[in-house]
Amino acid sequence: MNLHHLFAAENGRTVRYALSGAGGGFARTLLAQTLRIPALQPSVLCDRDLPGLGAMLAELGFPADQLVVCASAAEVERAERDGRIALVAEGDLLSAATWDILVEATGSPAHGYAMAKAALLSGRHVAMVSKEVDSVAGLHLADLAEQAGLVYTTADGDQPANLIGLVTWAELLGLDIVAIGKSSEYDLVLDPDKGTVTQLDTTTVEAPGLAAHLSLGDDVPATLEARARAVSALPVGATADYCEMSVVATNTGFKPDTERLHYPVARIAELADIYRLREDGGILHKTGAVDVFSALRLPGEASFAGGVFVVVRTGDAETWETLRGKGHVVSQDGGYAAIYLPYHFMGVETPVSLLSAVLHNRPSGGVDPRGYAALAGRARQDLPAGTVLTMGGHHHDVTGVQAVLLRDEDTPEDIAPLYLAAHTTLARPVAAGDLIRLGDLSDADQELALAWSAGRAARPAADSAVRP
Repeated sequence: MNLHHLFAAENGRTVRYALSGAGGGFARTLLAQTLRIPALQPSVLCDRDLPGLGAMLAELGFPADQLVVCASAAEVERAERDGRIALVAEGDLLSAATWDILVEATGSPAHGYAMAKAALLSGRHVAMVSKEVDSVAGLHLADLAEQAGLVYTTADGDQPANLIGLVTWAELLGLDIVAIGKSSEYDLVLDPDKGTVTQLDTTTVEAPGLAAHLSLGDDVPATLEARARAVSALPVGATADYCEMSVVATNTGFKPDTERLHYPVARIAELADIYRLREDGGILHKTGAVDVFSALRLPGEASFAGGVFVVVRTGDAETWETLRGKGHVVSQDGGYAAIYLPYHFMGVETPVSLLSAVLHNRPSGGVDPRGYAALAGRARQDLPAGTVLTMGGHHHDVTGVQAVLLRDEDTPEDIAPLYLAAHTTLARPVAAGDLIRLGDLSDADQELALAWSAGRAARPAADSAVRP
């Protein structure tokens, strides 16, 4: 998309945004990029840690006299009249400023939902970065936006929007998509000389025999099983991955092939061989799958960088052999090909979403999200009544709970979405391996619970979905 064309089409109009969770890492990348885009301007920034937010803004180069801490609606209004950016600690002060679109990036299910809902009800668009909010209330927020003629969208730069965009592109071209997905956040870097694997540059484990399985070979499942054993000391399956793929599923209709996802340890050049149907030598039970893989590479090789991919059936053999010759990833049997974007640039790309939504009323993500899948949780061990399901850590894990992604046809009516259960107390014991149900929660946020049920009722999985 040519941003200069967008600006020209609107006579240089400035798009103003509010940003919640403004002191976080994603927010920083957006604020840094905003300084380079004259047509984009923050109006009000919300974060509980105002001193930290102020220090970050100073580091980025925002002039101190352009910023003002506000504790009331009147102070926010005064800051706006003076042409300054309001910094607030409470989300209910956002509405006192004038802006076009909210970027919600708190990662807090209840607070993020409340701010997004308030924005839509006041006639303003929403770009949702908090996948935790989207996985519970996204369908309801999309319904509110549609009723009001507004945009509710995932944000460019994060994997869900990037993958949804890649799927849309592939469908537009008539490509026969078999599977879609992303790489996990951290590559597995194999040092064949030392026989070790390093994850995130900080965790190194012995990986005996992995170097012997660098080639996929003829028996793909067997090779993947051997690789998984070799790196079994490393964690697999970040909660954030499941959450992001739930957002992708609801926006595309692609569903998990298995509730824990496959997470194959894979090299980029192998994706087309791995994500084939089982009868063709791959790992998929069905077409129309959404999945995550762990990227395996050698030191010095380029990372997949949390990027996204689609795997398609090829069609004309000569066309795809030509493309194979140009370096594209085609399966050994020539029947499948992988197309991928090896990056996600976080807030550096989000301005595209903000400008598209405000200037053209167009979302970056899906246009008709539905309940094709649900992010839920299974107890990792017996959880007694009174257990607090604490959410925390970089990936917003829920203590004692394994994230799972359920197809709509496998989702119980009374399922508790994972991030509705977060921070709640169990009203009754839950046995190891059991799904967390709504009736298990004694103190779930009622507004969030209503949003979950309303969204599922208003936007069930389409009966006419073209994907199996």
